[in-house]
Amino acid sequence: MSEPATETPHCKVVLAGTIAKGLLEETQEGLKKLDRKPHLVGFLASADPAARVYAEWTGKTCRENGFDFTLRELDREDLEDALLSANTNPTIDGIIVYYPIFSSRQDQYLQQIVDVSKDVEGLSHRYIFNMYQNIRFLDSHNQKKSILPCTPLAVIKILEYLRVYNTILPYGNRLHGHTVTVINRSEVVGRPLAALLANDGACVYSVDVNDVQQFHRGQGLRKRRHEVVELPGWTLENCLPLSDVVISGVPGDKYKVPLHLLREGAVCINFSSERNFSSEVKEKASIYVPAIGKVTIVVLLRNLLRIMQNRMDAESETANIVEQKETVEEAAPVVS
Repeated sequence: MSEPATETPHCKVVLAGTIAKGLLEETQEGLKKLDRKPHLVGFLASADPAARVYAEWTGKTCRENGFDFTLRELDREDLEDALLSANTNPTIDGIIVYYPIFSSRQDQYLQQIVDVSKDVEGLSHRYIFNMYQNIRFLDSHNQKKSILPCTPLAVIKILEYLRVYNTILPYGNRLHGHTVTVINRSEVVGRPLAALLANDGACVYSVDVNDVQQFHRGQGLRKRRHEVVELPGWTLENCLPLSDVVISGVPGDKYKVPLHLLREGAVCINFSSERNFSSEVKEKASIYVPAIGKVTIVVLLRNLLRIMQNRMDAESETANIVEQKETVEEAAPVVS
C-alpha cells in the first residue's frame, strides 16, 4: 500500500503511476514494430501476498496495454518442469517467476534455468554478469542492450524522471557527484541497484543488517566498473548525513528510516512493499516517491519488448548468413 499523495511546501510527492505513464508511451511505440501481441507467462508458486499483488498488477497492466498475459499457479515442486517446458514453447515470449519461492539457493537455481531469450527479469547469468561488469550491450556493435533486473531498473528510471541523472554528462557518468544510500543488499534488488548506481558514477553506501559497503568507480571515475570497499564500524549514522539520495527496501512493517539523520532536501525513494519512511519524511525531503510497483511492471514490459527485438534480430542475422552461404555456394564454379 502506498502513502497518500499529500505533500508540503518543502517536499514534492511523486507517484509511480505518473512516472509509469511516460514509459508506457515508449512501450506502445515498441508494440507497433511487432506483428503480434507479446505473450508473457507468470509463474506463482508461493503464498507470499506481495507476490500475488505483483502478479495481479502485471496481468492488469499487460492487458490494458496490448500484451497477452497468462498466470500459472502451481506447487513449487512442479515449477522446475513447468519452466523447462515454457522455455521451448514457441507461443511464450517472456517468463516471469514471482519470488521468493524456496527462499534459498534453490531460487537462484530456478533463475538460471529460465531461457536467456525469455528472461524478462534479467536474472540469467549472462545478464547478471554484464550488469556487474558494466557491460551494457550483448553485441560488439552496441546495438542490442543487455537486460537489467526489473526493480533496480525501475529505480534508475525514477531517478532519470526526477532529473537526478545529469544528461549534460556523458552516458554512463550521469550520477557523478551524487552520494546515495541504499538500505537493502538482497541479491535480487539491493546489491544490483548499488552496482548500477555506482557504474553510472555515484558514490553508493550499501547498508545491510550487519555492515556497510561502499560501491564506487574511484576518484574521477577512472575505473570502468565499480569496486566494493568494506567500511568496518559504519552505520546509517555515517551514511545518511552524506547522502543526497536515500533508497530503502527493508521488507518489514516495523522498520523506519531514521529521519533525524536524513540530509535536508534529500530525494527519498521507497521500494519496499511496506512503508520504510514515516509521513514526517515530507518535512525534510525535497522529493519523496512512496512506492515504485507500477514503474517496475512497465519496466518488465519494456524488457519483454527488448528480448523480443533481440530475438528477431538474431533470427534475421541467422537468415542472412544462410542466404549469403547459399549464394556463395551457387556462384562457386563446378569442378569436374
